[in-house]
Amino acid sequence: MDFNIMNLIFMIPALLFAVIIHELGHGIVAYRLGDPTPKLAGRLTFNPIPHIDPLGSIILPAILLIMNSPFLFGWAKPIPVNAMNFKKLGYRKGMAVTAFAGPGINFTAAVFFGVFYQLLSNPQTLVALSSLFGRGFIDSIIVPILIFLQYSVSINIILALFNLLPIPPLDGGRILMSLLPPHLERKLEPLEQWGFFIVVLLIMVGAFKFIILPPYMFFTSVLLGR
Repeated sequence: MDFNIMNLIFMIPALLFAVIIHELGHGIVAYRLGDPTPKLAGRLTFNPIPHIDPLGSIILPAILLIMNSPFLFGWAKPIPVNAMNFKKLGYRKGMAVTAFAGPGINFTAAVFFGVFYQLLSNPQTLVALSSLFGRGFIDSIIVPILIFLQYSVSINIILALFNLLPIPPLDGGRILMSLLPPHLERKLEPLEQWGFFIVVLLIMVGAFKFIILPPYMFFTSVLLGR
C-alpha cells in the first residue's frame, strides 16, 4: 500500500488502535480468568498513554516507514499478567488462551474493518451518497474513512500474524510453550531472552517476505475485496 505524509494522519491512529486492542485483549481475558494484575496496573483502558512503548510504538514504525516497508507494525507495552491467579482454566490453559486473545482480537477487528470498507467502497453506496450529499462529501469524508479502514485492516492483520510466530516471548511462542509437555516448555524458556534478536535477524535477512507476506496478502486481499 503506497503512503505519503497525508496518509500518516490515518496510519498512526490505525496502528495505535491496533496495538492497544491487542494488549487489551490479553488484559481483559486474564482479568476474566481471575487475574486482577492488568486492572491494578491501570492497563484496562483505551487511553494510549499507559500502553505506548517507545521502541515498538514509535521507533520501529518510523524505521519501517523510512525503509519503505511493504507493511507497518509495532507493539505496545506488554500488559502484566500473573498466570498463577488463573482460577478458571489453570496456569497452562489460561496462559494459552490469554496469549491467543491479542492476535484474536486483531483478526476480529480486521474482519470488522474489512466488511465496513467493502460496504462503504461499493460503487452503489458511493453513487447513493454522492447523490444525497454531493461529490465533495465523498472526497472530504468518505475517502479519508476508506484510507483509515485500509490501514486498519492491513495493520491488524500484520500484527496478528507477527505475534503468532512460534518464537518466545511472542504470543505464538507462549501458546506453543503452554501446549508442550512441561519438560519441553522448560527447555524453551531460555529462548525468551533471545526472542527479540531472532525477530530482528528474520527482518534483516528478509525472511518475513516468505513467512508473513503470503498470508498477509491473502487476508488483506479477501478483506479489502481485491
